[in-house]
Amino acid sequence: DGDLIGVNSFILSRSGSSSGVGFAVPAAIVRRVVETAAGGGQAVVRPWLGARTQTVTGEMARSMGLSVPQGALVADIWPNGPAARAGLRQGDVIVSVDGRPAVDAAAVSYAISSRRPGDQIKLGVRRGGGEQTLTLRAEAPPATPARDQQVVSGRNPFDGATVVNLSPAVADELGLDPFLGRGVMVTNIGRGFAMNAGLRPGDMIKRVNGRDVATVKDLMGIIGAGGGQWQVTIVRNGQEVTANFRT
Repeated sequence: DGDLIGVNSFILSRSGSSSGVGFAVPAAIVRRVVETAAGGGQAVVRPWLGARTQTVTGEMARSMGLSVPQGALVADIWPNGPAARAGLRQGDVIVSVDGRPAVDAAAVSYAISSRRPGDQIKLGVRRGGGEQTLTLRAEAPPATPARDQQVVSGRNPFDGATVVNLSPAVADELGLDPFLGRGVMVTNIGRGFAMNAGLRPGDMIKRVNGRDVATVKDLMGIIGAGGGQWQVTIVRNGQEVTANFRT
């Protein structure tokens, strides 16, 4: 039909010619970038669903009476988020977005994130053996708690690390699960003890010397108390790791 579906970005070619595997940015994403730039914006705001979803597998489809393994199962709902206000519930299966079939969880996420904040989105939902349509208002992920980004210094295991409060907005920026819970995320490692201690970007600091760390303020308060012995618990790739340090 002559519709633009994407803008070429690069090609993987063994011969060096224009033959091989081509890659492109979807037109819907390009449109959002152009609109943002033309409006004077510095970054594209991507709406979020406000729910944790997982792709419906064959086994899940059979247990729910679905004819084919298709759609996104709602596993968790963010309190007072877009999904919650739209009426989504745990156990619902999103089978379509704006009338188009939702193949899996990634397709649902892409369909939501490519819309503009404020747009009304129709979700086809299977619930209790029947299907219904819910209306979701596209919203940017909230930046609560505030980012409070700081670079840690001093005689402590986090010296040289850049840390921020985890929020749905930060999680979206870093490609993380916003349902990880409250905590302090390491976003960068510079020169200092943190590098030698093995901390990495993406680590979530959960406890220091037996005290829970929910915010950057909590962490800085514990560090400020000083001490040469440190017990640190982080979450890395879904696993809790505890280590002891001397500074």
